[in-house]
Amino acid sequence: MSHGSPATVLSADDLHGSLGDPLMEVMNFLNEVTSRYPEAISFGPGRPYEGLFEVERIGYYLDAYKRYLSEELGRTPDEVRTMLFQYGRTNGQIHELVARALRNDEGIQVSPESLVVTVGCQEGMFLALRALFRDPLDVLLVSSPCYVGVTGAARLLNIETVHVPEGENGTDPETVRRTVAGLRAAGKRPRALYLVPDFSNPTGTCLPLPARHQLLELAEEDDLLLLEDNPYGFFTRTGSGLATLKALDRRQRVIYLGSFAKTCFPGARVGYVVADQQVQAPDGSRTLLADELSKIKGMVTVNTPAISQAVIGGMLLTHDFRLREANKPAADFYRENLAVLLDCLERLLPPERREAAGIHWNAPEGGFFLTLTLPVPADNALLEESAREHGVIWTPMRYFYPDADGDADGGAGPDQDPDPAPDSGGGHQMRLSLSYLTPQQVTEGARRLVALLERSCL
Repeated sequence: MSHGSPATVLSADDLHGSLGDPLMEVMNFLNEVTSRYPEAISFGPGRPYEGLFEVERIGYYLDAYKRYLSEELGRTPDEVRTMLFQYGRTNGQIHELVARALRNDEGIQVSPESLVVTVGCQEGMFLALRALFRDPLDVLLVSSPCYVGVTGAARLLNIETVHVPEGENGTDPETVRRTVAGLRAAGKRPRALYLVPDFSNPTGTCLPLPARHQLLELAEEDDLLLLEDNPYGFFTRTGSGLATLKALDRRQRVIYLGSFAKTCFPGARVGYVVADQQVQAPDGSRTLLADELSKIKGMVTVNTPAISQAVIGGMLLTHDFRLREANKPAADFYRENLAVLLDCLERLLPPERREAAGIHWNAPEGGFFLTLTLPVPADNALLEESAREHGVIWTPMRYFYPDADGDADGGAGPDQDPDPAPDSGGGHQMRLSLSYLTPQQVTEGARRLVALLERSCL
């Protein structure tokens, strides 16, 4: 640039509309609050607890995978070097190992060729949405409240989302059926339903087994695909979980989105998609949906990093393809945190006090999250006061209730604090995540949180 010449200025109106969407600012806002109050105890992040990680194990897992390549697969040293250092197969090179783990842990019987190993689960969502949604009449149904990653991906792809309100036990099949019928009557095509049946983010609800069967029947009758996301299924209070939708799927209605972020470690950024549906071309030939997703992946991330896959592959090999058993210490840790949080809330806010004030919360059977409802708005102003005056951070639930256009609370951004009714849009609710803290921090965080509630609600 020559001296004195003006710098290039791009108009925001000429950029994609999603960049001005308040939904895209949610994580930035929460991170900014956290950085300004580093000493606060945070119930905000849904990350695994770092004390469960052992740095020295990474090399051990990598060695295990190298031995597998050379001793079990018979790869030469040159071939091993290529598999670790080069780009590799677009759909991934640990697909056979992942398929074996799915059989052991979830009872999901699929061929390795139906898997796409992705850069985290988020890429899997993006690939599936891009492949499935053809034109503006196609609609994505999402449970409401909903994980912002999928609604954000839909917004980036200009896909319309329609929300199906969650009940106490998660997504209600009859509500889905009515929503589908209404959309069809309006000339639209409900294409897929995204849901997290096991301990969903943000509410922690778990879909009962009868409802899972009903959803599969509905999907077949109404020509609907189910996008099942299952990051938290191993972390139950009872020690045993329900069958996933994919394990129950007999008609290939479920596209299964998986991740090793919670069951191994998020730094690897390895996820996967099970896409065993057949796709018929105009000439009558057929391929797997996984192969179609591969075409998109090749233009987005080219492939999933070979070193990351090698470490995850080594973990699968080391634990005999049984991550549920390997995650028992983590499940015990999160179970204790959930029990501690529920016990502290019960002790510090006995029934007569909280009922009189209109405060209540759910008691999930597992996972990382629970929802606390207040008689006052759980907005950004209260969060700021909570962090500044009481040293505790949480997530406003309204961020998980974007409307059909992707705007939180009908267009309110992170700096705007609407005051919806207590039963509308999560405006009076907060999400508490218990995964990133020690039991001692959970106890102290609960004490600080109740101090905030005593000042603002009691």
